[in-house]
This record gives sequence, C-alpha cells and structure tokens, in this order.
Amino acid sequence: MSTALGKTGEVPVNGASPEKERWTPLIVAFCCNWCSYAGGDLAGTSRMDYPANVKVIRMPCSSRINPLFILRAFQRGADGVLVAGCHPGDCHYTSGNYYVRRNLSLFRRLLEFSGIEPERFQVSWISASEGDKFAGVMQSLTEEIKALGPNGKWRDSRWQSVE
Repeated sequence: MSTALGKTGEVPVNGASPEKERWTPLIVAFCCNWCSYAGGDLAGTSRMDYPANVKVIRMPCSSRINPLFILRAFQRGADGVLVAGCHPGDCHYTSGNYYVRRNLSLFRRLLEFSGIEPERFQVSWISASEGDKFAGVMQSLTEEIKALGPNGKWRDSRWQSVE
C-alpha cells in the first residue's frame, strides 16, 4: 500500500495536499481610521501576533467603503475581505457605521448570488483600544479563509492575451 508523501516525507492531514498547507490566503481589510485602524496600530505596537498576509487599507470611515471596492478586491485576487469599523453608536461621523451595517448586509446577499462564499466577506466592529481583538479577528479570518481554499471566482482577465 503506497501513500502520497509530501517533500518533507509527511502524510497530509485530512487528505489535504502539501501545496494547500503551504498556501497563505490574501486578505484585504478596509479599516476605519478612528477605531479599527488604531486598533491595528495598537496590536502592532504591542507586538501582538497576527498574520502578515492581511493588507490593511485605511478609510476615513467605514461608511465610505463602496461595495465596488470589495468586488474589486475579489476581482484582483483577494481570498477574503474584512470591513472593520467603530462599534455602532461610537462612530466619529455620528451614524456612519449604521449605514455601512445596513448596506453590507444587503451586499452579502449579492456575493452569495454571484457565487462567492459569504464566509469570505466579514464585518467586524473594533475600537481603538482593542488591539487584541484586532489580532484575534485577523487570525480567525485567516484560518477560516485557509479552510475554504483559494478564491477561484472572479479573476481579472482584462490583460490576459487570447491565444
């Protein structure tokens, strides 16, 4: 009886290939300037561990995130997208996070309809003093996306030549 061994000589766990075990997902995080970005900054200055594959984009407010930004992130190769903002009621622009909460709950249904797993898109409320929560959210999101595997939908094919 032969078993498929990886380069290290180990048998893959749960039937996963060694390539999938080494694969790290690309995650794009749109963060509110006042709270979640500051929480990420606190996590970094406090030397808390969170994955380096998370690309943070600083936004003035979570309500400024156009759903097209999220679609474009998926189109350009993101395996997961996170929108992080102030806790509801604590928005520096009065009610911006209420708007984004309503809009993105509808947007999640559009993603589902288009064939992208809804688990690839998450919304989280992180304040400036919650560096540990920021690191925990990034770690758990990375693990969830890694379990889903690479995002095979919506590849940007504008520049590929047809042969």
